[in-house]
Amino acid sequence: MNMNRLLSLLGIARRAGKISWGRDAVEESLHKRKAHLVLVAEDISPKTTAGVRFSAERVGTDVLIIHETIESVSQAIGKRAGIVAVLDEGFAAKLAALAQADDAEKGRETV
Repeated sequence: MNMNRLLSLLGIARRAGKISWGRDAVEESLHKRKAHLVLVAEDISPKTTAGVRFSAERVGTDVLIIHETIESVSQAIGKRAGIVAVLDEGFAAKLAALAQADDAEKGRETV
């Protein structure tokens, strides 16, 4: 199952120090142009998602809504968070591919 692989890879990226999590840290990463991808849990509030999406679009960073909850993302990274910025290009590319493959597998569109 791809989402388990996505969450596993997110945990590896966390241990490698290649992510920032939580709205403020993600916004800061975007502002400093260090984020290559932003992942948002599906149960984050629409207002928060819109704010992060706006910040990301200003700097040309992709935002993906992943079909996981705040709880499952939090378990994967060991910190309470539903918004994660990926600070490494390689991790970002692989995580985006896994999220899109899961969506294709389940017949959903990646947002």
